[in-house]
Amino acid sequence: MAKPRGRVVLCGAGPGDPELVSLKAVRRLGEADLVLYDALVHPDVLRHAPASAVLEFVGKRAGRPSERQERINARMVAAAREGKLVVRLKGGDPYLFGRGSEEAEHLAAHGVPFEVVPGVPSSLAATAYAGIALTHRARSSSVLYLTATESPDKDRSSHEWDKLATAAETLVIFMGMRKLPELMRLLVEHGRDPATPAAVIESASLPRQRCVVGTVATIGERARAAGLGLPALTVIGDVVALRETLRWYDAQPLFGKRVLVTRPAHQSDETARLLREEGAEAVLAPAIRIVGPRDPAPLREAVARMGYDWIVLTSANGVAALFEEIARQGRDARALGGARVCAIGPATAEALRAHGVRADVIPDEYRGEGAAEAILASGDVRGRRVLLPRAEVAREALPDLLRERGAHVDVVPAYRTVGPSEDDAATIRDVIHRKLVDVVTFTSPSTVREVAGALGAHADALAEGFTLACIGPVTADAAEARGWPVHVVPTDYTAEGLVDALREAFA
Repeated sequence: MAKPRGRVVLCGAGPGDPELVSLKAVRRLGEADLVLYDALVHPDVLRHAPASAVLEFVGKRAGRPSERQERINARMVAAAREGKLVVRLKGGDPYLFGRGSEEAEHLAAHGVPFEVVPGVPSSLAATAYAGIALTHRARSSSVLYLTATESPDKDRSSHEWDKLATAAETLVIFMGMRKLPELMRLLVEHGRDPATPAAVIESASLPRQRCVVGTVATIGERARAAGLGLPALTVIGDVVALRETLRWYDAQPLFGKRVLVTRPAHQSDETARLLREEGAEAVLAPAIRIVGPRDPAPLREAVARMGYDWIVLTSANGVAALFEEIARQGRDARALGGARVCAIGPATAEALRAHGVRADVIPDEYRGEGAAEAILASGDVRGRRVLLPRAEVAREALPDLLRERGAHVDVVPAYRTVGPSEDDAATIRDVIHRKLVDVVTFTSPSTVREVAGALGAHADALAEGFTLACIGPVTADAAEARGWPVHVVPTDYTAEGLVDALREAFA
């Protein structure tokens, strides 16, 4: 029996890293009509909600203006009674110092059905990403959580420091940054050894994560001197001494690096994910957009008559454009008939496989010359008909080499690239002029051209102070032609290869 539509899901979004969210949370978000989300929810988590869902920010971050809890409660009840599926998306876990239980009580009191989807608590993620085990057979067999921010409605603090200070071998304090020196003083006064190792972890599981280590006696001053802010978690106990051995996240070569990703929006997410896995922060500002050709007739006519001996795809965008036209004509992959297919690069080959087509030829060199050599090596092309659906503006090396050997090549504009939106162009200018990124990546000559256009008279700013990474030699040539020194070019001309090369460059 289906669950009633009008209900609320109290859902944990995890600690920050958008991939630390449960499958069930993703499923519930995909069903949502209304999402009420907190400040610490990573924007990428919201992408799991359908385009039809209403997304409402309700704050909930210490020291910042927030929606009053009463209004959040009223909004949940009203929307559920309208028959909507409401996802109340909270950082970490809803029931661990997240006021989720209070919201559940309110829903129960008003007869609103609700469900709880647990999230990865910030305490588990912060310590794991900082290289601190909460428990250890030789160091700690007990953990105690407490919050330094209690309800203002209480007559007095419920913390009995004479018991809490030494009750567990590992002590985790939530929301304690603004009272850190006072909290450490209370621990010492009530029996905690001032030499006990201590750590403060800020922005856990994100590329901007910072961890300061000291002792109960010194951690307050060290955190202040480092300028640590919110959100932050404090860990007290001998397990903190494990950090230098267990740290992995902030020891990665790309950790904390900010990388400008200029490739089209529909291809940026994968690059951002790859960078995030290396501890880097991706700054997305697409320098180009992929749109249809000015004249769609040549592609339409090429698909209608087909019968080619070879079809050469130079990019995933070309694959998408070709099969969109095939679908528009009410056909499928069988329209390719007996044509042999050449795909330049693994990304292009993967895009083909999504349509049930395996490339016959994938050249070792992911450029036009390599494709021509691979096709010519497979047999005589004299008199053969070749279809090359590609960008409106592209290099002529591939069709020229095939024509020299007697092939009849139809070069068909399948798509074109246009410049960035005004917002993306502004982002490019801002991060370059203010040096807000460490690395600038280019994935095609057109991204080079459009970034230069966005920077205008200030394009020379890219000549120094940044690491420039290009996906392949053709793109690198375009950058160097503008006087920009290229520092990183992978041997594998893919997004994965580019990130791998960056990691090696910074190792």
